[in-house]
Amino acid sequence: MTNASVREFKMPDVGEGLTEAEILKWYVQPGDTVTDGQVVCEVETAKAAVELPIPYDGVVRELHFPEGTTVDVGTSIIAVDVTGGAAPATEAPAPAAEPERAPEEPAAEPPARQPVLVGYGVATSSTRRRPRKPAAPDAAAQQVVAAVQQELNGHGPAPVPVAGAPRPLAKPPVRKLAKDLGVDLATVTPTGPDGIITREDVHAAVAVPPQAVPEAPAAVPAPAPAAPASYDTTRETRIPVKGVRKATAAAMVGSAFTAPHVTEFVTVDVTRTMKLVEELKQDKEFTGLRVNPLLLIAKALLVAIRRNPDINASWDEAAQEIVVKHYVNLGIAAATPRGLIVPNIKDAHAKTLPELAGSLGELVSTAREGKTSPAAMQGGTVTITNVGVFGVDTGTPILNPGESAILAVGAIKPQPWVHKGKVKPRQVTTLALSFDHRLVDGELGSKVLADVAAILEQPKRLISWA
Repeated sequence: MTNASVREFKMPDVGEGLTEAEILKWYVQPGDTVTDGQVVCEVETAKAAVELPIPYDGVVRELHFPEGTTVDVGTSIIAVDVTGGAAPATEAPAPAAEPERAPEEPAAEPPARQPVLVGYGVATSSTRRRPRKPAAPDAAAQQVVAAVQQELNGHGPAPVPVAGAPRPLAKPPVRKLAKDLGVDLATVTPTGPDGIITREDVHAAVAVPPQAVPEAPAAVPAPAPAAPASYDTTRETRIPVKGVRKATAAAMVGSAFTAPHVTEFVTVDVTRTMKLVEELKQDKEFTGLRVNPLLLIAKALLVAIRRNPDINASWDEAAQEIVVKHYVNLGIAAATPRGLIVPNIKDAHAKTLPELAGSLGELVSTAREGKTSPAAMQGGTVTITNVGVFGVDTGTPILNPGESAILAVGAIKPQPWVHKGKVKPRQVTTLALSFDHRLVDGELGSKVLADVAAILEQPKRLISWA
């Protein structure tokens, strides 16, 4: 089989300018037959989880990375034999013994292959480090054992030689995993072939804390003290920051320290809005659609933006310009197992109430399934975050980068309220509007928040103001 028969499928840029993605799950294994357009794996980028289809027919020859590995865009992740031949075994048989070569004699090179990671080229040197590795760790281990035995035999502590220690053998993905988990590869016991450290070895090192060299025994033997609580790995869990959560953290820090935030609050009687929600649920025009308070709050915000269009803008730092958008891509913050994402409804300003209900339902369902595409999270102009679903009264939301306003909706619950001169139980909520004070002053922000509140208090205004 020639190399020309093997096609290398590289990690694509599934978003806009993304540089890496994590392989969440492989759907194929070496030896499986694949067809053009078949999904072979699921990856998570900084924006969403995405399924990757293979662009040609053939037989899977090799998966270059295991699940859980973060791979740079442009790096080959799977090799496919497009001739349809059987895939080779995942591990080649051990080569037959051959006579040792003189140091100056170049060793036979393996067939050329693509680099494992961007930035790691194929070595041009003829030096073969791997065959020399196993002997060095064994010698070092014998020296350490001898030093420990000398101490235990009462001859006093002996220095443990550390000079000339070889660099642990591990593939780039395993080195990255060790770095993420804070594991020193020099302390890990390798179990892979030729003394290579595997992912399982790294995880084992995390589960079992490193043991210190024992001190010389006291005159009267005593039981060994229990390990300190700080070594109890059940007391702490370390979670690598990557994917959606990493991108969200970077975006929020950038937004918080770039745009001067101002937040205003208003408490609203939404009893009439809640009644309208129940009426719409019985309306045939909304059959099969998601109808809830968020639908009417979104429509109220869209009407407020139409009445105050300057709120729908962004700040262009490079050009020193305010960019007013004549369309509304309405973002809806959604909490998912992978972190907070903000997909948006394109051209929400042009949708009827039933159309908006359909778009909201699709957006929420897609986000819960983890299938939100990167394109769905691009180009938002204003956002709604519903913290009320968690029983929270309100909050001070941070702007989505590139937007000038975000509306937080608190929990809707019965409260005593003065209605028509009498104190009565009414459905009440608190709204919070955060805005970028570089381009939105207090008057404009107050007008938008007041308009949203007025519509929710008297939802008939949706008809007269829309």
